[in-house]
Formats: sequence, C-alpha cells, structure tokens
Amino acid sequence: MARPKAFATRALFPAARAILDAHFDTNYWTQPGGLPRSELLKRVAEAEVLICVITERVDEELLAAAPHLRIVATVSVGYDHIDVAACTRRKIVVTNTPGVLDDTTADLAWALLMAVARRVVEGDAWVRSGAWPGWDLDQLVGGDVHGKTLGIIGFGRIGQRMARRALGFEMRVLYASRHRASQEIEKELCAKFAAMDGVLADSDFVSLHVPLFPETRHLISEASFAKMKRSAYLINTTRGPVVDETALVAALKSGQIAGAALDVYEHEPKVHPGLPPLKNVVLAPHIGSASVETRTKMAVMAAENAVALLEGRRPPNALNA
Repeated sequence: MARPKAFATRALFPAARAILDAHFDTNYWTQPGGLPRSELLKRVAEAEVLICVITERVDEELLAAAPHLRIVATVSVGYDHIDVAACTRRKIVVTNTPGVLDDTTADLAWALLMAVARRVVEGDAWVRSGAWPGWDLDQLVGGDVHGKTLGIIGFGRIGQRMARRALGFEMRVLYASRHRASQEIEKELCAKFAAMDGVLADSDFVSLHVPLFPETRHLISEASFAKMKRSAYLINTTRGPVVDETALVAALKSGQIAGAALDVYEHEPKVHPGLPPLKNVVLAPHIGSASVETRTKMAVMAAENAVALLEGRRPPNALNA
C-alpha cells in the first residue's frame, strides 16, 4: 500500500528525516535559499503532511492547492504565518514546537543584551578594520549590566528564562505580562510584576517576549520610547512587528534611548534602511533558536506531530485539535 505523501520545505536535520522517511513518502526542498511560492503551491498538491517554517505563508491560497492536506507542522513556536482558522475549517491540524527553544532563545537575548551594552560589535569591526590604535581610557565605553534593572515584557517561558539569568548579574527584575506569575515563581526569580508603563520607565534594559497577535503589533511605539530612560536599551528576540521600526530608528537617532539589539524585523528579510548605518544597534539574522541541538529538537518535534496524526493519535502540540 502506498505510504502517505509528505512535503518538507527545508532539508531538515538527519534525526527528523529518519522519522519522516520511516512513515511517509517524503519530498524535501533542498535548494539553497528560500522556497519560491509557486514551487510550494505545486509541491503541496499531493501532500497529506506539510512540514514548514515561519517563512512560508499557509493561507487560503495554499490550502486550496492542497486538497489532501491533513496536518501543517511548523518548525517554530510562532504560528502567525499560518491561518489556523482556515485550517480548522478544512479539518487540517496545525502544530508547533513549544518548549524546546526557551533556553536557547534566552541565551541569544542575553548575548544581544551584552553585545549592545558593551559595544562588542563596534569593537569587533574596529579591530578587523586594522584602524584600532590601541587601548585608551574612554574608548568604546558602554553601559554596565550587573546591578541594573531588567524589564521583561511578556513573562512566559522565555521571559522567565531571562529573569533566571538576571539573577547571576544581581539585577532587579520587573515584568509586565497579560497574566501575572504565581507568587512562588516571582519569589524564585526575584521578579516584580508592574504595569507596562512602569517597566518601560524604570528599566535599563527592556527585553520583549510576547507572541505576535493583533494587539501586540507595534506594542513598542513612539509613545513607548518616550517613556524609556535615555540610557536604556531595547532587546527584541520575539517577533519583528511587535516594534514600530520607524519609531525605533527615530529614537536611536535622537538619543531617546541608548541602543537596541534585534534578532527579528518588521518586514523580514527586509530591514528598515535606517537601522544598518547606526552604530548603537546590533542586528542579528533571526537566530534565536539557532543551535544544532535546539533546531534538531524542533524538527524532530514537528516530525513526531505528523506521525502521531498518521497513527490516529492526537498530535502532542496541536493548536486546533
């Protein structure tokens, strides 16, 4: 009997491929660069399983081109690229990969925080240029991290991992979130719940960890920057549209805030043209979960979600089961 057909929009990692190949007739997109939309629409025509990433838009157009589709398994925690309601209407299960990338993303957020505060990227470029004249007293002085106040917007799994890391730097932690954490968690992480305006006003570093919903689009705007300290830094490793990039560029140019470090952008892969020329911003290419271990776990989880559906089980990470 013919095995169900699956299409994966990336080559994936060997551990995930082994799972998929054991259960499906799997086709992989292995060409360098992103998958063209026209090719995606063609490849899903016979697929019952789609393994995708955040750069592929799963909408009515794609679903109409995939009449046999039973599951969309995204290799990501975020799923704003998928029209979940449209999938539900067609009885197509949607799954994501929560939980496995929390620490890795928090690590990257801390790397960005340290890099922008201590001007690491500027220093690296200076040394590589061959123009560095040697040590001097006021050379590339930045801001301390230890003992400062870290403001966390969104206190879910990754936000709490950020707070845990702040303990080692003896930082005061404030957080704003839709849901307040338990007293036990607040005590364990030495974190204080506050209104968002208070977090913005009192923090030396503001780190964003909210999902992208209509209500969080441009959550950080011109009005937000006006509330922040002029010595404060913004860190964004969540979703680009959470920040109004035009307002961010203006705040960085005017000195309204001291700096920013970004791993995500409002119109990826495009970056606001005002950002690259600025020295007080660190720009990373969406690598929050980019460790071999974590990306492998994410791909394996997506594959296991698909296998669960094939075997008549509820996929562990179903969003619309």
